[in-house]
Amino acid sequence: MKKKNVAIDLEGHKYNLLAFVLVLLFGSFTMSISQSSVSTAYPTLMKSFGISGTTVQWLTTGLMLIMCVMMPASPWFLNNMKFKTLFLWILGMFDVGTLIIVLTPNFWTMMIGRTLEALAMGILFPSFQSVLLYITPKNQRGSIMGLAGLVMGSALACGPIVSGVIMNFTSWRGIFIFFMIIITVIFVLSLFFIKDVMPQKKSHLDVLSVIYSIGLIGILYFIDLFKNGFSNISVWNYVVLVVSVIMVILFVYRQLHMKKPLLNLRVMKTFNYDLAVGLTCFSYIALIVVTIIFPLYYQNVLGTSKLVSGLALVPGAVFLSLLNPYTGKLTGTIGFKKTMLIGMAMILVGWGLLSVTSNLGIVAMMVLAAIIEGGNAFVMMPSVTMGANSLPKDLVSHGTALITTMRQILGSTGVVVAMLILTNVSGGNVAMVSRSALRMGFHATFIVFFIIEIVGIITAFMIKNPRKATK
Repeated sequence: MKKKNVAIDLEGHKYNLLAFVLVLLFGSFTMSISQSSVSTAYPTLMKSFGISGTTVQWLTTGLMLIMCVMMPASPWFLNNMKFKTLFLWILGMFDVGTLIIVLTPNFWTMMIGRTLEALAMGILFPSFQSVLLYITPKNQRGSIMGLAGLVMGSALACGPIVSGVIMNFTSWRGIFIFFMIIITVIFVLSLFFIKDVMPQKKSHLDVLSVIYSIGLIGILYFIDLFKNGFSNISVWNYVVLVVSVIMVILFVYRQLHMKKPLLNLRVMKTFNYDLAVGLTCFSYIALIVVTIIFPLYYQNVLGTSKLVSGLALVPGAVFLSLLNPYTGKLTGTIGFKKTMLIGMAMILVGWGLLSVTSNLGIVAMMVLAAIIEGGNAFVMMPSVTMGANSLPKDLVSHGTALITTMRQILGSTGVVVAMLILTNVSGGNVAMVSRSALRMGFHATFIVFFIIEIVGIITAFMIKNPRKATK
């Protein structure tokens, strides 16, 4: 058993593989919780700084935008920095950002701290998956990524709970003090247990590619504006969209014509990898829409409190977390195709049952949420693993970065589509229209996402034998 936990780093030194993986996952888990926990403090922050709901949402929206730009750059950091140095740098930057938030006298200084946190998370989230995939043999990747899925899935359930408990005993600053303490502990542990395991392929940082990738911020910003309807879109917003699209096109063109691109888009030449990108996006859209739309249904249709609507999400998230380790092992037993067909079928059944009725109680909704989220466990991380297995080892970091970026973009788009359908079919602001109108709006939303997931299960049927997947 001890031999299984011993590995060799790039310098030929033995290290404890289990400790390495646990510290890496613990750091990713902590940052992921911090990402989802801030929304609980929104009302308190609005009162403390005298800001509107639209302004305070930038703590989440701004985080998402900056993360999305850093994700394509993560392969460059992995290739040009020793991993131990990179991981310590990420932890340190997150800690400094969190300290700024703890000491902040105003909201905009708080945003500076949040920006540093976003930079750290944007590099870490693709990188930790790339490292796990790189150091793990192909036949064991399903299990290790199942563990990664358990960690990330648990964060979804734990974020609001952790922040809620902390705020019962202290102020909103206590949330960030908690995360700062945890990350500091992880930093110290990393000095001993994190090793250099990723080979470097030195290259210059293509600044022009980084500038072009900022177009992703403009596109996501424009998408986010749609959440409140078309009336908020000005001429200048459309100008930003056009410029952003042009920048992204130039980014793609440049990556395809460089010898050493910032993000190697040639990974898209592999058929199973393309399917993996699509499937992880279909599953993530289902997951994120459930976590955003269902609480609105609970509060505005069923009349529950915000506390109850938040707690109603916990069983589904816990179910997702518990399934993740088993689905990773399942891919090694029955293969990726059958595993992901099971998951897409569960997601499809969940949305299908939602689409045939518009009058469900909270228990039925919780059960269907659990079915959809449970299906996600059979798809998201197995998709990442299948995608990595379809690529040469030196392209795994690029493939993981692209999947993570696409998942972020399409997940945000899915939420906007859901809110647009809900608002337009209901005939107005969700908090101001009648319950009968809201039921119609939610019913229409469920039908649309049922149709979207039909495309998802068709995609799963297209998976080829991995040995024949590369074009």
